Amino acid sequence: MRALLIIDVQNDFCPGGALEVPKGDAIIPTINKLSEQFDVVIQTQDWHPDGHSSFASSHQGKEPFETINMPYGEQVLWPDHCVQRSQGSDFHPDLETSLSQMIIRKGFRKDIDSYSAFFENDNSTSTGLSGYLKERGIDTLYAVGLATDFCVKWSVLDGIKEGFDLYVIEDAVKGIDIEGSVDQAWDEMLDQGATKITSSELLN
Repeated sequence: MRALLIIDVQNDFCPGGALEVPKGDAIIPTINKLSEQFDVVIQTQDWHPDGHSSFASSHQGKEPFETINMPYGEQVLWPDHCVQRSQGSDFHPDLETSLSQMIIRKGFRKDIDSYSAFFENDNSTSTGLSGYLKERGIDTLYAVGLATDFCVKWSVLDGIKEGFDLYVIEDAVKGIDIEGSVDQAWDEMLDQGATKITSSELLN
């Protein structure tokens, strides 16, 4: 059984947002069409408290996109974004959410960031998604959303580690692209066994 995994299509990751992915909203019409093709649709939502440890503003003298070492490893520092109950954390108003059956919130623990739909950045604190999917007999995931080089990539890599077949829909993801990070993300996902497809292969 298969499911569509819609990753972080939120205002702050779309044009005009605090951490915008260039043309991030351009994929929304495609995602909406894809949602109608799936019996199971799951969304993730970045959901940070004020003063989250991944925010550059939480570290004196640090700027967004610098890195620091955290107890769980290297952490990119971000502009404040997707703060709980802010407009920036809301799903983009054009995104069709009525077909979604589950929303996984991540990054809500103040001291640890979470890119993946499956695990926090310590690679051990589970979001519960894997158990939910296995309980429902879902073994195949189609990933769409934002951003290709961060939350999409880590969700795909962790999903593969958890034993799921992962397809990434090329025209339904967009990346931030820091120094070639989108190409690198595709290399990593495909090397680990993900399959790249286009929406037309599912919509026809």
